[in-house]
This record gives sequence, structure tokens and C-alpha cells, in this order.
Amino acid sequence: MRQQYLALLSVFASLPAMALTFQTRLENIEWKVEGDKFECRLSQPITDFGSGEFVRRAGEQATFRLKAYNSALGVGSATLLAAAAPWQPGRGDINLGAVRAGSGDVLFNSSQAQAGRLFNGLLDGRSPTVRHYSRDGGYSEIRLLPVRFNKAYSDYQLCTAKLLPMNFEQVKQAEVGFPGGGIDLDPAAKAKLMVMLEFIKADPTVNHIELDGHSDNSGNRLTNRDLSRRRGLAVMDFFKANGIPESQIVLRFHGERYPLVPNTNPANRAKNRRVNIHLDRVPAPEKPAPQATAPANAAATS
Repeated sequence: MRQQYLALLSVFASLPAMALTFQTRLENIEWKVEGDKFECRLSQPITDFGSGEFVRRAGEQATFRLKAYNSALGVGSATLLAAAAPWQPGRGDINLGAVRAGSGDVLFNSSQAQAGRLFNGLLDGRSPTVRHYSRDGGYSEIRLLPVRFNKAYSDYQLCTAKLLPMNFEQVKQAEVGFPGGGIDLDPAAKAKLMVMLEFIKADPTVNHIELDGHSDNSGNRLTNRDLSRRRGLAVMDFFKANGIPESQIVLRFHGERYPLVPNTNPANRAKNRRVNIHLDRVPAPEKPAPQATAPANAAATS
């Protein structure tokens, strides 16, 4: 009996490790395109798992991420592939490198380079695939299919064409210079301010602008302080002329007190003639609750 048990155990030990594959049936494949001026998403739902999603934020290239209803993939390193589609026997997979799978709704975000190669693979009929090996030698595989991809990709490109030039993290701090030593905005400064203005108008939650004017040390302190003030005013006037309320703008001016670089040569002094701009989202102050009024005394009755 013991020999039969050992023989049976050896049979199970020799069986290949189990593979768990998540993939939507061919007839149910769909691609979804969603987005606005700030972000575009191209996704494919994956039955019983979640979705695979390309995400492109304003000012950036796309990344690929895997979203899950549960943590079936497991935590740890996984391999990202531009795999041959199931109906392409004999075609090799393209290994795009490792990704680090974590827990939570979004299991990982690829690099921009990996996402670009996945796009190229889909256009070539390949399947974005994530493969995660377990310690017992088995693996989980999550696969998207390239069915009906070209039309969805065209719609996605229409979305990305409408993205803003920059996202909030990129646009929230900027600097405009006055290399000629005056107080007027040059074309380069106006172009930079227009990018910020476009974002402010697209996102009403960005409701606070801080301006800090600076000068070099060429003149006396009073002259430099006035120059830094007038440079800050030039930027403020630009925003006001384009519809930004003055109440949302804070202006400070510092003269020569905070040089960006030492004022040791003409090139450095030109860098110090500047206005720093910071955008922010400031919550609106809460309105005090109305105070309850005491009811009027009832008229005396006889």
C-alpha cells in the first residue's frame, strides 16, 4: 500500500504546474476610449479579472497599467510581453522586460517605452500579455487581444490630440525672464504664460497665482526693488488682461535679495532678472452657518 501511495505521489509531482489564464472571449472583445483635456485612456475589459489600460496624461507619453478586481496576479516581479496572438502559431513573443506587480486596484504601471512597444505590437496583431510565475513553477497570465484595435486606436489618437501641452505638476511652477534688463514681456515669456493660462482656464480648481519679482544687483537697492515690482506687475497685467481676477493673484517683489545664481557676469545677471510663478488650488473658505434667531415674543393676550 505504501509503495502504491509513493508511486501516486511521484505521478502528481511529475505533472506540469498549473497555468491560470485571464482572457476575454473573442466575440466579447471591446476597446473603450475615454478622456478629456487632462488625460486619455484606452482600455480593454478582461473577463473575471479587471482591465488592461493605456493612460496618457497631458504633457507625457502613455503608460500601460493593469487594473484588477482582486490580487489574482500575485505580488512580485512579472514579465510584460508583446505576445503572438492565440491564432498565430509559430510566431515568437517579444519580451518587453519586467514590471513590479503590487497590491491594490492598479497592479503596476509600465514605463513609457514599454507602452510604446505594446502599441506597436497591437498594430502588428500582437497581444499585450502579463505573465507572473509562482514559487511552485505555475504561472498566471493576463492577455489582451488585438481584435478591433485599429478603430479604437484612431479614436484614442483623436483624444490625445486635444490634450493640454502640460499637466498640473509640470505647469504649476514656472519662471519668465527679462534678459534685456527691462520690464516688458518678450515673446518667450508670453508663450510660457499662455501655456499656464490655458491650463488655468481648463481647470477652474486652479484659483491662486503667486508672483515673485526679482532683479540683478546692477542698480541701487531701491531701483532694483522697483524693477522687481514692475516685472511682477507685467506678469499680473498679462493674467488680468486674459480674464484672471486680480483677487486670485498675490504679488511679491524682492529686488536683488534672492539671486538664482551669483551676479558675477552678464549671463548670470540676466538669469536673475525674472519673475517666479506658482499656481495652486486653494479651497474656498467655508461660509459660516447662519445663526438661528430667537422667535419673537408672542403678543400678550388679555
